[in-house]
Amino acid sequence: MTDSNMPWNQTMSEERFELMRRILAAPSPIGLEAAMTRGVVEPHVRSFAPDGWAVHTFKGNAGIVIDTAPDDKNAFSVMVIGHADKIRMQVRSISEDGKIWVNSDSMLPTTLIGHKVRLFSEDPAKPGSWRTIEGGTIEALGAIHFADPQLRTGGKGIKPEQLYLELLIHGENKKSQIEELGIRPGDPIIYDRPIQRGFSPDTFSGAYLDNGLGCFVVTEVARLVAEAGGLKNVRYLGALASHEEIGRFGSRVLAEQFRPDVTIAVDVAHDFVAAPGIEDRRYEPVEMGKGFTLTHGAVTSASLNGIITTVSTEKNIPVQHELAGRDTGTDAMAAVLAAIDSACASIGFPIRNMHTISESGHTKDVDAAIYGVFETLRYMDAMNGGKGIGTADLRDGHPRLGDATKLTHRPGKPAEK
Repeated sequence: MTDSNMPWNQTMSEERFELMRRILAAPSPIGLEAAMTRGVVEPHVRSFAPDGWAVHTFKGNAGIVIDTAPDDKNAFSVMVIGHADKIRMQVRSISEDGKIWVNSDSMLPTTLIGHKVRLFSEDPAKPGSWRTIEGGTIEALGAIHFADPQLRTGGKGIKPEQLYLELLIHGENKKSQIEELGIRPGDPIIYDRPIQRGFSPDTFSGAYLDNGLGCFVVTEVARLVAEAGGLKNVRYLGALASHEEIGRFGSRVLAEQFRPDVTIAVDVAHDFVAAPGIEDRRYEPVEMGKGFTLTHGAVTSASLNGIITTVSTEKNIPVQHELAGRDTGTDAMAAVLAAIDSACASIGFPIRNMHTISESGHTKDVDAAIYGVFETLRYMDAMNGGKGIGTADLRDGHPRLGDATKLTHRPGKPAEK
């Protein structure tokens, strides 16, 4: 196959795009992820999983783990993690004029104004049963005419304390009307905008690419493993974690439960090239449409990164390199936060407008990540003459910079040792 015919270099089919849309659209705010994990992904995985695979569930969170070798606890294990939780707003209080005041969580208040959202509320008469209210919008000012002069000119912005959910309640006893619906503090609110194809080829836009895309990758890798007849020596653990957006609390639990030899987080990254007004920050030239990203630094394993880079180069899968300092900011930290000895990596895809209703990405970057992980699994499975990768390969694979080759600026001359 030529490079142009590679699976990661093709326009994503409508069938696969629809699966991605369903995963991203599942209402799974932080702590309430089951709509995605149990409602969308688990049934899909069971539709193709061979006999002998398992889907693990948990008591304290709605995360799941797809397990290709549940009966072989000694197999070399690779956990690939996407996180299913969505950033959300929450009801704070209700005022007499019918306004439902909300918090803005990890979103810029200005980006929320005017957007349609969905509120989810537990039925006070039937605890455990949930209802949804659609059609509301997030507001703060009411109209430009009521705004402070500095805000109207751009001199200052909207504060989180100004945000409220507008349900267009009117008439008498507005607060009571809302309270009678069972709405109460803590109820989650999420954007109401499923992804759709973008104007430019192979692009798409909508809410919650962060991190439905990572969960889509984990799910598609499982499908590819099944279609390839499985792995002989490697146990694939495809994880959809909870609670990432508030501290990566779900993935560290999964890491502790399974103690994988390798941990690979799949999450979104920034399109730094397209980001406005940051040229002086000298960020890495990572951009949408150029392939998946691979993070260097923090606790990432140089030897594992070397394997992923080798595989990507051999298979002509486009990869971009980015850096992290003390923390990857992703579930790649899961094992170390759980005090587990595991070689870790963090990969992703550059997107624009992160943590807004119009997050935007490129399908070929997503496919590059899918096949980058899949081909890495196959490479590990075939190492050591078909016996597969072993823990010794990781223990003895740490680069020794004391043996580094000396480079000199002498064109045409071989490097000196």
